[in-house]
Amino acid sequence: MRKKANLPAFGVGPIYVGVCIISTILGIYLTISNKFPTIKVFQHRGLVIVLSVLLIALGVYCWIQAVIVSKINQNATNNHLLTTGIYSKTRNPTYAAFLFVCTGILNLYDNLNLWIIPLFLYLFLTVLMKYTEEKWLMQMFPKEYEQYCKKVNRVFPSLL
Repeated sequence: MRKKANLPAFGVGPIYVGVCIISTILGIYLTISNKFPTIKVFQHRGLVIVLSVLLIALGVYCWIQAVIVSKINQNATNNHLLTTGIYSKTRNPTYAAFLFVCTGILNLYDNLNLWIIPLFLYLFLTVLMKYTEEKWLMQMFPKEYEQYCKKVNRVFPSLL
């Protein structure tokens, strides 16, 4: 009998995180250097800061819950499918965390044009997950993962 392969501990994380960081830095650079037109979203700077802090805090919360509380690396190494805790709210809390943090940082620059970056990051994550980690999980946990996908969003946490 063939032994099941282990899930990769980091999955496609390094690729996604790298794209998030590079895209965010590039967006900030283009805005600061006036190479990217700025369209102000909010009249009051305080609202921009509050929204940004909330997004960053949500990202940090998701990351802590996935990595520290749920011990995702240990569970992936042991081929356990996590469906409890933060994983009952979003299937990919670590990737969602980086999306939220980068969105919060970009939002600090109050430029509507920068919002294309989080949209790109979300679409990139969706395609990346569909053809890599979700495929691996469907092969390892066919019935359980299919049911899990029906109940839990890929990126955005459900509130219930």
